[in-house]
Amino acid sequence: MPMILAANANAQGSHVGEWRHPDAWDRPASNLENAVRLARIAEAGKFDLLFLADGNGVRNLDKPDLFAATSPSDRPGVFEPVTLLSALAMVTQHIGLVATTTTTYDEPFAVARRFASLDHLSKGRAGWNLVTTSNPGDALNFSHEAHVSRDDRYERAAEFAGVVKGLWDSWADDAFPQDKASGRFLDPSRVHALNHRGKHFQVAGPLNAPRPPQGHPVIFSAGQSETGKELSAATADCVFAIEGTIDNARRLYADLKSRLPRYGRTADSLKVLSGVTIFTGETEAEAEALFQELEDLVSPAVGLDYLSKMVGARMAEYPLDGPMPVFAAEHVGPTGIGRAIIAMAAAENLTVRQTYKRILPQMAGNWFKGSALQVADVMEEWFRTQACDGFMIAAPVVPTGLERFIRLVLPELRRRGLFRREYEGRTLRENLGLARPSNRFFPVVAG
Repeated sequence: MPMILAANANAQGSHVGEWRHPDAWDRPASNLENAVRLARIAEAGKFDLLFLADGNGVRNLDKPDLFAATSPSDRPGVFEPVTLLSALAMVTQHIGLVATTTTTYDEPFAVARRFASLDHLSKGRAGWNLVTTSNPGDALNFSHEAHVSRDDRYERAAEFAGVVKGLWDSWADDAFPQDKASGRFLDPSRVHALNHRGKHFQVAGPLNAPRPPQGHPVIFSAGQSETGKELSAATADCVFAIEGTIDNARRLYADLKSRLPRYGRTADSLKVLSGVTIFTGETEAEAEALFQELEDLVSPAVGLDYLSKMVGARMAEYPLDGPMPVFAAEHVGPTGIGRAIIAMAAAENLTVRQTYKRILPQMAGNWFKGSALQVADVMEEWFRTQACDGFMIAAPVVPTGLERFIRLVLPELRRRGLFRREYEGRTLRENLGLARPSNRFFPVVAG
């Protein structure tokens, strides 16, 4: 199986200073033409998929200076992701289309219908990134006075995913003959009403859409807490992982794969993609120059605000050039990312300023920097030593960063036999090496 490559489709890049860079797109907010161009660039490079992160709130409204400067994580001017990917399905043919939708502030029937529709529109290229929502402020947009507790969010997510999969199995694959001669539009014996009644949801079904071309659109997740990893092992096809070192990534990879047998799954049924921002150029010096240009575009106010969101503390209250505080595990942020940042800062004896500078180039993920050969060497080591099955590639500047990666690094990966030259499959599942799920209500009878 070749290396999996996903492209982060955030039009504002992966660095909070990116939108100010001279090479970045002008006016990137909700710009369809930019999104179309980015999708075509990624598909020309034979990437497996485009990925859209998403949230349901605009942050920093109470901080006028920061809100004016903003960062890509604030998402004050982005498309609803499934809507955008439906448009991109019309101008692409092969690349997978993966959108983020929350299980905390949405409903299973609506999500099942949305992604079934995207899968049909794209002829089998849809993916759902399942999140429980880490930003507490999103709750205020959904008639909640406070964020749903972590335990309740994950319990709800597990039930939510089960209902969605059940709804995707509402109809047998052959349930819609649509035969004009006989006047038979559907076969009523080939439909199943879910009639789910659980703690969080009551859903009658069936879904008002034929079974998706992939059976189930590919499910992605990103949780790295114990609860998040267990949810991924039970429900996900792919995991987005964020680890700062190859050793930590190998441990996470082995941990995730070891959980699969208890759910009757094999190791190759779950793909692990490591999130990474790539700074590359014709030479190592050119890559370093781009890195420093972006660093200079970020003010301390924006850097501190972003760090605050990641670790769940008001970092402006701490000396900028003093040591990064070590917070208790239960205090650090809403996700495993915050704990990873604290551990990294402690291991490297970083100051507060050094910590936000360390995480900003990759939006708290990992980053590889250097010439094409140097970047390819690191990617190959991660892939061959089971630190990941592939990478979620973020460009520090859009679109030139992705174009540079395709022009410089991909030929070297192909020369080493690590990445495809052409798409092998018709669907996202086929290109990822994932089996099409059988229908739990209408299993195929052998012979």
